[in-house]
Amino acid sequence: MNPTKSLYSQHHFLSDVHHQMKVLEEVRGQHFPLFKDKLKEIGLYPFRPAGIEIFQVNLGKMCNQTCKHCHVDAGPDRKEIMTKETMQECLDALAKTNISTVDLTGGAPEMNPYFRWFVEEIKKLNRHVMVRCNLTIILANKKYHDLPEFYRKHQVEVISSLPFYNRGRTDRQRGAGVFDLSIKALRMLNEVGYGKENSNLKLNLVYNPAGAFLPPSQKTLEGEYKKELKERFDIDFNDLFVITNMPINRYLDYLLVSGNYEDYMTKLIHAFNPAAAKGVMCRNTISIGWDGYLYDCDFNQMLEMKVGCKNSQHISQFDEKALNNREIMLGQHCYGCTAGAGSSCGGQVT
Repeated sequence: MNPTKSLYSQHHFLSDVHHQMKVLEEVRGQHFPLFKDKLKEIGLYPFRPAGIEIFQVNLGKMCNQTCKHCHVDAGPDRKEIMTKETMQECLDALAKTNISTVDLTGGAPEMNPYFRWFVEEIKKLNRHVMVRCNLTIILANKKYHDLPEFYRKHQVEVISSLPFYNRGRTDRQRGAGVFDLSIKALRMLNEVGYGKENSNLKLNLVYNPAGAFLPPSQKTLEGEYKKELKERFDIDFNDLFVITNMPINRYLDYLLVSGNYEDYMTKLIHAFNPAAAKGVMCRNTISIGWDGYLYDCDFNQMLEMKVGCKNSQHISQFDEKALNNREIMLGQHCYGCTAGAGSSCGGQVT
């Protein structure tokens, strides 16, 4: 595994979100227009939700991996984790709504000691559960080895990052040995029925670029993944989601250190797609941080940009009506979700 410490533990200047925001906003030349001005040009400002359909909960920043491009800056050295009390507040808020889908993320959400309890309680509310599993967590410790069976029992949709279908590119981004462990975990999921034809157990994979470039066509890359993983490892999965790297946290650090920051931002801005802007995830998702605060999306959460509803900024104050009428908070990083075919937690949006 990659032993690199999180930016937070290094006391890196980017561990302060105010420094990240300054980097993102300090270049305002003609080719770096403000994102909100782009939305004004197409008549989408102020930017508002289309209605909350997904309740995304970050269970903590603790993770068994320290991936080079992690927008969360997660790792084994991060101790921020959601309490059972905050989880109960999430359940209480969810019960008052008709929101159909709960998306559990982290860090490695499974490392939260109340993860399984939380999944079981959500299922009692008859909601669909998705979990963003990094795959290696299944093999990290014996106590996680039965996760595939737990997911099967509760009909959990599994969404797993696999940067590429070969060892070299995956390990460079996620750490030595990650690819082999991921393949073993995928086989374990296949063995209980995940990703198999005529099975209702969904197994989706996630690709994000290894460098300072936009992802390729989702449909084309999905075909390559299915062919290579089946022929080389006899692995099946349902869909591939391609996600654009967001210029925040460790990926922002990579861009700065490699000298690619301005070029990458220019690519995002030139690839701005009005159609993608209409379908970005902040329009149908509410993001709940490990401490219970509410955000428009997972990326805003990492920049500590709370929702604009002054009286509904914490899960204990959850007001669905007010949140559905809020103005979405914007920043320069938002170009990442609207470039090309668009990007969301569910892959391309157009």
